[in-house]
Amino acid sequence: MNITRKQFSTIALGALATALCTGAWAQGTYPTKNVTMVVPTAAGGTTDLSARMLAQALAPVLGQSVIVDNKGGGNGNIAASIVKRAEPDGYTVFMQYSGYHVISPHITKQKQWDQGDFQPVANVISAPQIIVVRADLPVKTLPELIAYAKANPGKLNYASSGNGSLQHVTGAMLEQQGAIKMVHVPYKGTGPALQDLLGGQVDLTFGTAPPFMPHIASGKLRVLAVTGKERLPSLPDVPTTAEAGYSKVDATSWFAVFVPAAVPKPVVDKLTADIRTVVQSAAFKQKALEQGATADYQTPAQLGDKVKTDLANWAQVVKTSRIEAE
Repeated sequence: MNITRKQFSTIALGALATALCTGAWAQGTYPTKNVTMVVPTAAGGTTDLSARMLAQALAPVLGQSVIVDNKGGGNGNIAASIVKRAEPDGYTVFMQYSGYHVISPHITKQKQWDQGDFQPVANVISAPQIIVVRADLPVKTLPELIAYAKANPGKLNYASSGNGSLQHVTGAMLEQQGAIKMVHVPYKGTGPALQDLLGGQVDLTFGTAPPFMPHIASGKLRVLAVTGKERLPSLPDVPTTAEAGYSKVDATSWFAVFVPAAVPKPVVDKLTADIRTVVQSAAFKQKALEQGATADYQTPAQLGDKVKTDLANWAQVVKTSRIEAE
C-alpha cells in the first residue's frame, strides 16, 4: 500500500497521541492491580516488619493489595537485582534497609547494582540499634560485656544480618572502641540471627528493637544499651552507649521505599503521597513507637539527600572499623 509523506506524518502523529493518552490514562489510574513489595531480608527482622506494617496500612489507601515478597541473601543483592530488572511501572517496589543501601556498596567487590538503578520514594521508619545478649550470658551492662570479652578473648561471637550490614559495622565499632575481639557470624537477615541467639548458638547481636521486644519482655533476651543519642521510650531503663561510656558506638538504621529508576514521576508522586498519609497517621506512629522505632516519613528529595550523606559518612566508618570487602 502506497501512502504519501503527509499521510504517513498524520498516521505517525495519531499513533503517538494515542500512546501518550494511553500512558497518561494508565498513570492516572495507578494502581489497577496488586503491588509487590520486595524485601531484601528473611522474615522476622525490622526490614520485614517495616514492610508488613506499611503494606497492611497502605493497601486500603492505594485501593489494591500490597504483597510482601522476601528475597533475602547476598547482602541485599538478590532483592536489589530483582527490583532493578522489574518492569518500571510502579507495581514492584523495594523496602530497602539502610545497611544494604549505603554500607554494602563500600565492601562489595562485584557490584550487582548502582544507586542510579533506583529512585527514592519515601523513608518510612528510623530506629537506633540495641545491643542484645542471650539471657544466660553473665553480663548485665555494656561495661560488663566489655570486661567479659577482655577476660575471654575471641570467645564471644555476635550475629548480624550479613557481612557489611549495620549490625556488622556496629559490632566492629564496639570492638574498636572497647579494644576487644569477637567472632562475627553473618546470617541472611535478622530473623535467622534472632533464632540462633534465642537458641544459644550465638552470644549477642545488634539490631533495631522491633523483632527483639517480645523476647526482652519475656526475659529470654537481655538488652544492654541503645546505640542512638537518646533512650528509647519503649525501653526507658536502658542506657545509651554514650551513657555507658562508649559514645562513638552510634548507629541508626532507616527503612525506605525505592522503585526502579525509570518509573514515571506521576506514579512516584502517587506512591509517596499515599505513604505519607500512612506514616504520618497516629496509628502508624504509635505502632512504630511501641516497637522501639520512629515513623519517619521523608520525601523523595529528602531521602535522596540522606542516601548521599550516609554513603559518604559510612565510607569513613567502614574504613576505620576495618570491615573487609567480600
